[in-house]
Amino acid sequence: MDILNELKSKILEWGAFEVGFFNDDFNGYKNGISFYVKMSRDILSQIDTAPTYTYFHHYRTVNALIDSIALKTGIFLEKNGYGYFTVPASQTVNGHDSYQGIYSHKRGAALSGLGYVGKSSLFISSKHGSGIRLGTVFTDLDLKAENKILNNLCGDCRICIESCPAMAISEEGIDRKSCSDYMKKAFQHIGRGSVCGICIKKCPHNNL
Repeated sequence: MDILNELKSKILEWGAFEVGFFNDDFNGYKNGISFYVKMSRDILSQIDTAPTYTYFHHYRTVNALIDSIALKTGIFLEKNGYGYFTVPASQTVNGHDSYQGIYSHKRGAALSGLGYVGKSSLFISSKHGSGIRLGTVFTDLDLKAENKILNNLCGDCRICIESCPAMAISEEGIDRKSCSDYMKKAFQHIGRGSVCGICIKKCPHNNL
């Protein structure tokens, strides 16, 4: 088994549902690995007009698994003589836009051809819908990647727009500040207002 196939096999073995490779410039690297973990459909299905305590716990647990997969991926690369840089699963950083991380997981996943970014700004996997969490690892290993952007399949659907309690979603995407402000106000008692999940629950691609 060559190293690229072994790498993919390992990432899937560690808990990822799908893996893709892409090219992008980040922190001196040009080769990126994108993967995702699917969340429990039964836990997501319990969300109605607010997130549940179980969903908040599940959200954090899946993020922890993604960080673990990313680290194991990096260690595998390091042992084979390659450098790596892991992008935290769920982290925002201070700067010109405090609602962004150091690199967009959705950008890497889209470049990998794993799916597309929907109207809600959720990443929608071609195989598992929007009920997923993403991970990203950069490396100097040549991944032989060819970026492949898929078409957005949201079409005329407006379910996420009409379901958002913060009215933060429009045809142009999501107003992240309005989304964040609403969560902190309405759901402070559940996960300190850091999660919602209503747009995920309502997205028809998840068949919930």
